[in-house]
Amino acid sequence: MIDPEPTAESGRKTDVWPLIHTEREALAADLAGLTDARWATTSLCTELTVREVLAHLTASANLNAVRWLAGVIRCRFDFDKMVAMRLAEHLGSGPAETLDRFRHSVPSTTKPPVPAIALLGETIVHGEDIRRPLGIRRPYPISTLTPVAEYYRGTDQVVLAKGRIGGLRLVADDGPFTAGSGRLVSGSTVALIMAMTGRAPYCDDLEGDGVETLRARC
Repeated sequence: MIDPEPTAESGRKTDVWPLIHTEREALAADLAGLTDARWATTSLCTELTVREVLAHLTASANLNAVRWLAGVIRCRFDFDKMVAMRLAEHLGSGPAETLDRFRHSVPSTTKPPVPAIALLGETIVHGEDIRRPLGIRRPYPISTLTPVAEYYRGTDQVVLAKGRIGGLRLVADDGPFTAGSGRLVSGSTVALIMAMTGRAPYCDDLEGDGVETLRARC
């Protein structure tokens, strides 16, 4: 069943799952042919390699509400421990198997008990956690990025974002996204998303008198 989610444009709905599948496919294609050494590169999630972050995305694509709750109980509400446990389940014996498992998860519509837009956000954010250290750039469609930015501006549900941008005015220079009021932070929509979700290196891609405030909060 495809969950309809609001877009940045009031009153319209879009199917989020096709966007998730497209982003998964793009990430799998970008990672094809990596050497073992590059798979071991430290991601922007600094305690994880790019291979481990990909395994985490595979885990999310195979984790329904029942298994999520069972994991929470098993790990005694230690969410970091649960994430590590699920990651290990999908890591595989080597990089080729890690990528193969992720490829098999591309069409999945299984998800934890979060909105589908949160899963799209996770796919983009963790995709960038992987791509940036590897020097890979993806030309995301603005129509995909804008609803993700709108989602993060209004919630701290999955990752602190709404609280991080308090007192700042965010303005995308490549699309319609704007948020908040106060000191200005402007730049690409993807850089704003990544900074909102705590990735300080993306503040280097932003401009305005609020950038250093946002960087300090990352």
